[in-house]
Amino acid sequence: MNPDHLTLFAAALGLGFVFNAAPGAVFVETVRQGARGGFRPAFAVQAGSLVGDALWALIGLAGTALLLSLEPLRVPIGVAGVLYLLWLARDAWRTAQREFAVDGAVAPAHPGHALRAGVLLSVTNPQNIAYFAAIGTSMASVVHGRPGAVDYGVFFAGLMVASLVWSVVCAALVDRLFRGASARWARITYRACAVLFLALALSSLRELTRPESTRTATGTKAVQEAR
Repeated sequence: MNPDHLTLFAAALGLGFVFNAAPGAVFVETVRQGARGGFRPAFAVQAGSLVGDALWALIGLAGTALLLSLEPLRVPIGVAGVLYLLWLARDAWRTAQREFAVDGAVAPAHPGHALRAGVLLSVTNPQNIAYFAAIGTSMASVVHGRPGAVDYGVFFAGLMVASLVWSVVCAALVDRLFRGASARWARITYRACAVLFLALALSSLRELTRPESTRTATGTKAVQEAR
């Protein structure tokens, strides 16, 4: 790997960590699953979100032409995401109403369910579209000259490595902080997650009503500040 590719890989790592570390629906669901089952379901949520991250990263790196062709899908995808967030808010609140302990008295959620939740949250997040589109249009400022297939491959690899590392770190932190918590603390955590899911649903709904030029400018600014 030549020095230019090392620089590109490092830039992608930085952007990947910035993207993943930003609190959002995936993080809230990770806490919710980790409060009951510990590391495995928490990591499953994070791993599932990698599917959506990879999808939107590939679309963003493929260029703005492909992104514009998907613009008619932005609203239905966003609406699906809002509905899923509302369902998660309802489910978290109802779970908090029931008596349970996270120390083994109740079986933890199946990792497969947590994995699917991570996939759905990431794929239906309309903000991912703007972020990775901005990354795709900013590649020319990172690479000297016109980016080639190898450049895109190195950049995509850096993004995915950052996402994978963050998945392990985030799941481990959630496991350490929330596993073995008392039933009362678990109920408080679930209620907090329900409120956050509702807030994120409203935020996503507002994002869907914003003009396209505003969304693109916001995504580009986030990428520039991260470099």
